[in-house]
Parts: sequence; C-alpha cells; structure tokens
Amino acid sequence: MDRLVPIIVNNYDSYLSGLWMTVRLVGISFVIAMLVGTLVASLRIAPARPLNWIGMLYVESFRNVPLLVLAIIFSAGLLRAGFDIGRLSSASIALGLYTAAYIAESIRSGVSAVSKGQIEASLSLGFTYRQTMRQVILPQAFRTVIPPIGNLIIAMIKNSAIVAGSLIALTDILKVARVVNSRTFATNEAFFWAGVGYLLLTIPATIIVRRLEKRFAIKR
Repeated sequence: MDRLVPIIVNNYDSYLSGLWMTVRLVGISFVIAMLVGTLVASLRIAPARPLNWIGMLYVESFRNVPLLVLAIIFSAGLLRAGFDIGRLSSASIALGLYTAAYIAESIRSGVSAVSKGQIEASLSLGFTYRQTMRQVILPQAFRTVIPPIGNLIIAMIKNSAIVAGSLIALTDILKVARVVNSRTFATNEAFFWAGVGYLLLTIPATIIVRRLEKRFAIKR
C-alpha cells in the first residue's frame, strides 16, 4: 500500500471523472425509477383487477431477473435491434426499470399503511379515485417510504457498478479503477480509491435520507 498516495495523485482527474459518471447514472436512473415505480404502484393498488395483474407482472419480472441480464439486454439487445440510444441512456434505463420494481412495492406498502377511512372519506366528499390517490393517499405514502427508498438509492449507487461494467462499458469509477490497475498493476491501491469514491456517495446519501425521514415523519 506504499503507492496509495501516488495512485490518487497521478489519477485524480480520472477518478473524479468516473465519480461524476456514476452520479449521472444514478441520478437519471433514480428519476426513471420513481416515475415508473409510482405508475406501477398505482396499477398494483388500482380497483381494476387487470391493472393489478399488469403491475404484478412487472414487479415479479424485474425483481426476479438479474440486473446484469437486464443491462446486457438494454445494451447489446437494443443495439442489434437497431436502437442506438447511447451507453448512458442504456445503463440508466436498465438500472431505472430494475429499481422501479422495488420502489413500486415500497410505495404500495406505504399506501397500505394509510387508513382506509381516509379513502372512504375522500370518496364520500366527491373526490374521484384518481384525485383521492393524488391529493390524499400518495402524499402520505411518500412520507412513510422515505427510509426504504433511501436504502434503494444506496443500492442503486452500488448496483451502478454492475450496469456500467456490463457490455455497456461506461467509464464509471469502477472502470477507472480497472484501467488504473491494468496500467500500474497496483490492484489494492486502485480499487481502494474506487471504494472511497463509493463511500463519498453513499455516506452523504445516508445522512440526507435520515434527515428527510425526521423532517417528514408522520406523527401518529
């Protein structure tokens, strides 16, 4: 480990660039995951049974397929089909759709925690089902699912290495460590700094989630 400091000094720009790529990947994926996850959760709790089945099919399909397989499908599969949407877009869609299945279940659990009496009261006041969900139920559900969604964000940061390291081959922080290792043969040092990079993302994310949890906690 005597080369620990020289490795980061000589490759600082590369590690910083890889860290930024990881941030971009996770950020875009999270937006996709929240949008799709909320939609799927709405299907899972909709009164119409066919919609329930569609939501359940999505959740079970994406939760039971390895993330690496999805990453390969959205890289090589789409490219062979004639859809070249770019490496970052392919990786973001794969990670976002995968995480959306877990976010959907978290939101569904949050909705289940809201008293059914509130739904009945809203409907009796003339609210439609959609208005009830959008204005009464979902705002409360999102507040209760901050901790699990926070855990999913941290999981996304770590899972980004799987997606970026597949056939998509994004130059994220792990890829930078591999390049540095191949050039310097300083395996421990190269991957040590990659680990530090992930900690620089996960630790602040954990702190922010805990503060949000305290701020938006529902007093019962």
